[in-house]
Amino acid sequence: MELYLNATSPYARLVRIVLMEKGLSDAVTLKWCDPWADDPVLLKANPAGRIPALVTEEGTTLSESMLIAVYLDNAYPEKLVLPADRLGEVLHLAGLGQNLMEAAFTTVIARKHNGNEIDNSVLGARRWRAIQRLLNQLNSELGEAPVAAINLSGITVAVALDYLAFRLPEVAWQETYRPLDSWHRGVITRSSFQATAFTTS
Repeated sequence: MELYLNATSPYARLVRIVLMEKGLSDAVTLKWCDPWADDPVLLKANPAGRIPALVTEEGTTLSESMLIAVYLDNAYPEKLVLPADRLGEVLHLAGLGQNLMEAAFTTVIARKHNGNEIDNSVLGARRWRAIQRLLNQLNSELGEAPVAAINLSGITVAVALDYLAFRLPEVAWQETYRPLDSWHRGVITRSSFQATAFTTS
C-alpha cells in the first residue's frame, strides 16, 4: 500500500496512527507530498489533490480518513479500530472528534488565505462556537472515563485535540478542560502518537 500524506494534516495523521495500531506500518510506503502545490504524483492518485490518499494493494485509491479506516478494518480485521460490540459508541465519539478536527482545520485554512480577521465573519464565529461546544461535550463524555483499549474514537478525538493545540494554541483547551486534558495525556503516551507528532519541518 501507499499513503500520501504530509506532516501537518490531522486527517493523514489519523490514518497513519490507525495503520500503526493495526500493525500495518510495514505494509505501507509513506509518500510525503505538498497538497497545496498540485503535486502531480498526488494528483495522479487523487484528482482532488487531498490527503490522505491510500492506494491499496489492488491499486484502488481511497480518500477521506474515516473511509480509509473502515476499509482497513475490513481488509485487515486483526486489531479492529471499529469494534462491532461498541460500534455506535465509537462512531459517536469519532464523529465529535471529526467535527472538532474539521472546525479547527477550516479555521486554520481560512486564516491562511484571508487573515485572522476572518474569525469575525459569520462562518468564522460559527466555527469558534462549534469548537467550544465540542470541547464541552468531549470533556463531559471523556473527562471522567478511563483510557480504554484504543479504537477509532480515541484516535480521532486525541488527534483533533493535538491539532487544536498545535495550530490554535490560543484556545488553551488544556487549561479550561482539565478532565479532558487528563484523558488526552493518557492516550498520547502510545508509541503511535509519539511517532506521528505534528511537526512543521
